[in-house]
Amino acid sequence: MAKRKPNTPGRKLSKEEQRLKAIYAKSRRDFSAADLQKFTVIEKGIPIEKVLAEVEARHREFMRKRK
Repeated sequence: MAKRKPNTPGRKLSKEEQRLKAIYAKSRRDFSAADLQKFTVIEKGIPIEKVLAEVEARHREFMRKRK
């Protein structure tokens, strides 16, 4: 049977890496379901028909100037 590798890191972390690791761990602990909900709500935006009409108008204007 194969031996398992030790679960210890291969090198020591620098003070900056340790500080960042602690900050990231705190951020993960403090992130709640309410925070996640903010990113999953679909917001009303600009209707695609309006955006498409503007793009087509600019394209027609560009093509007219090009001739």
